[in-house]
Amino acid sequence: MGQKVQGTEDLYGSHMRAWQRMQDVARELFGAYGFDMIETPALEQVDTFVHGIGESTDVVRKEMFRAFSGALLDGLLAKGSESGLKPRQRMALRPEGTAGVVRAAVENNFVPQGAAPVKLWYAEPMFRGERPQKGRLRQFHQVGVEWLGAPDPASDAECIIMLMEYFKRLGFDPARLTLSINSMGDAACRPAYREKVRSFILDHADEMCEECLERAEVNPLRAFDCKNDYCREVMKGAPLAPENLCDDCAAHYAQVKRYLDAAGVAYAEDSTLVRGLDYYTRTVFEVEVAGSGVGAIGGGGRYDGLMELEGGKPTPGLGFAVGFERIVLALAAQGVELAGEEPSCVYVAGTSADERQAVFVATLSLRQAGIRAEADYQGRSLKSQFKQADKLHALLAVVLGPDEVAAGMATIRDMSTHEQVQVPMAELAEAVVARLS
Repeated sequence: MGQKVQGTEDLYGSHMRAWQRMQDVARELFGAYGFDMIETPALEQVDTFVHGIGESTDVVRKEMFRAFSGALLDGLLAKGSESGLKPRQRMALRPEGTAGVVRAAVENNFVPQGAAPVKLWYAEPMFRGERPQKGRLRQFHQVGVEWLGAPDPASDAECIIMLMEYFKRLGFDPARLTLSINSMGDAACRPAYREKVRSFILDHADEMCEECLERAEVNPLRAFDCKNDYCREVMKGAPLAPENLCDDCAAHYAQVKRYLDAAGVAYAEDSTLVRGLDYYTRTVFEVEVAGSGVGAIGGGGRYDGLMELEGGKPTPGLGFAVGFERIVLALAAQGVELAGEEPSCVYVAGTSADERQAVFVATLSLRQAGIRAEADYQGRSLKSQFKQADKLHALLAVVLGPDEVAAGMATIRDMSTHEQVQVPMAELAEAVVARLS
C-alpha cells in the first residue's frame, strides 16, 4: 500500500477547512488593500532561488529539493556530476514564494517603466528537505504577499499593519502577538556593516562554530541566526545594524516606526533580527505568539535588489509570508479552532424508491439556488435517511412521500425542533432559504 512521504500531510476535513479559511480571510483583507492573487509553478529553475535566497543559506545549501527527469538522472549517475546541465535542466521545488513571484514579474514585465506598483498575494505549498517535526514539514503551506515598485516607507508600514490585522481576523489574541522589527540597511551601508560583523566573528573565531566561521566569509549576518547557544551568546556583542545605517536607511526606518506608532501597532525593536534569506534589505519583521511553542508564525521585509538579481531592472519590493501549519498549532494553543464548525446542509429524503425521481429534482433545485443539499444514494429507509441527515449536520430535511408528490408539495422538517410545514414544490428553494435565514 502506498503511503504519504514523511513530512507531508493529506489536507481534508477540518484541516482543509482551516486552509480554506486562511485563504478566504486573505482574499477579503488583501483585496481591500488592492492585492490580486497569483500562482507560480511549484517547479522553478535552481538559479531563481539561488540568486535571491543566497548560496550561503540553509534553504539553498541543505533544504532545497532538486528535481530531475528520469533520463537526466540516469545521465547524472553515469557522469557523477551535473556540470554539463543547462540552466533550464537544473530544477528545484520552490522552498519559498517570493523568488518565484519576482521571477514572474521580471519575465512578464509586471512593473513596466513608469507604471504603478503591482500588488500580488498567493496561497501555495512550499517544499524543504527538513527533519519533520512539530510545525515543520517537508511540504508546508504559506500565504504571502509581494508588493513591487513601492519605495515609500508607508508601504512597509501598511504591509505590517495588514499582517497584524490578518492574524487578528484569523482569531489570534493581539495581546499575545509579538511583532519584532529591524532594519538591515541597503547596498550603500550594508557592505561596511557586513565587514564589521565579519571582523567581529573572526576576532572570536575560537568561540564560534565551524558553520559561523564559514558564514563569516559568505554572509556574516547569518551568524545572528545561528542555533548554537554559544554563538548566539557571543553575537550579543557584535556590531548592530541600526547603529550602522546610512542616513537614507536611518530616515526610512524612522518613518516606518512613525507610521506604525500612528496606526497604534505595538512593536519591539530587535537589532539582531536578520530573517533567514539573503535578499532582504532595510525593513525586516517577524511575529511570534506567546506560549505557542512554534516559533515565528510569519514575517517578511523589504528586498529592493531582488528584481535585479532575477534579471530585471532596479525595482523596489517588499512582502511577507505566514505558515499555515504553525498558525493552526498556535491558534490551537490558545483554544481557537481555525476550521470552525462542520458545514451544515439540507437533506432531501424520500419515503420509498418511488419518490427517487422527485428527490433527484428537488435536490438539484436547491443546489441551483446555492443551498448545500444532500440526499440518499444507497436505498436507505426513511429512518436511516434521518440518521444520515443528523450525521451530515442537516438543519432541515425536505421529505417527499407519495402524497406530497401527487399534490406537487414538499414537507420541510426542522431537524432540531421537528416542526414541519408543507410548501409547493415550485416554491421549495425560496421557502428553504427563508427558513435558513
